[in-house]
Amino acid sequence: MSPADFTPRPGSLYGAVDLGARKQALEAQARRETTAQQTGGVPAQVIDVDDASFATEVVERSMNSLVLLELTVTRAEQARDYSLLLEKLAAENAGRWVLARVDVEVSRQIAQALRVQNVPALYAIFQGQPVAVVPGIATEPQLRDWLTQLMEALAQYLPPPAEGQEGEPASQEPPVDPDVLAAEQAIDAGDLDAATAAYERLLARSPNNEDAKLGLAGLGLIRRTTGVDPADVERRLADPADVAAQLLAADFEMLSGEVDAAFDRLVGVVRRTSGDDRDKARVHLLGLFETLPGDDPSVVKARRNLASALF
Repeated sequence: MSPADFTPRPGSLYGAVDLGARKQALEAQARRETTAQQTGGVPAQVIDVDDASFATEVVERSMNSLVLLELTVTRAEQARDYSLLLEKLAAENAGRWVLARVDVEVSRQIAQALRVQNVPALYAIFQGQPVAVVPGIATEPQLRDWLTQLMEALAQYLPPPAEGQEGEPASQEPPVDPDVLAAEQAIDAGDLDAATAAYERLLARSPNNEDAKLGLAGLGLIRRTTGVDPADVERRLADPADVAAQLLAADFEMLSGEVDAAFDRLVGVVRRTSGDDRDKARVHLLGLFETLPGDDPSVVKARRNLASALF
């Protein structure tokens, strides 16, 4: 379906308010992470990376979580001690970030791409880009200070610190939040302003609430396309340089249920553009990811394709 074939449906959010499915997906993910952390051996939050797995294990993973990339020489005794310290910190921050370790003697392309002069070095990778670096060997207090500043800078994007949980799982689901109910009722009535206000109230109380983030992302999709003539967007697509038209076309495809087409369209824009246009397409695509559950197969596939397009 092309944008010109789309009929706007105010109040209709494709995939954006399926809160029950989203909750089930999040709970399943939490169970998988708990099981992984209890398996012993190498900590679940530490992974070994080489040139072949870098795009998947680091770039793709960093699109929706924080990855600390350790570049080291594993045979060096001093570097091994530093690695153990990083593993200790990773264990303390389980669920907030993953430590990805690269032996630069084995995987030289990664070090060359990052222009690493000396190892060990520690990079913070988020949404496919290095956002901070610790060159050389830092002391434990220095690393803790660096991590504190990094976590504060990315606080709105990262999960909260894990709480110690020992005891039995809850025997029943908690009651649905009243603001979630208010948002759903407003959406059913076609009142997007009221729905937005309800989700924003929930986020003000619980900044990491996934239901609110999912709903707001879907509402943003509706607002961007309200009042836009799909036929005009279709005409503008004839100009390859009109990136704004491509973004709107992807929005219309999302609302029509053509999720893969929307994602493929924006990945294509990322591949063939550069600079501001490329970044606009990348950011817009990340925003569309937020309208669906994180483990949706289309999202997983598109994240992989985006990582390939970026690197």
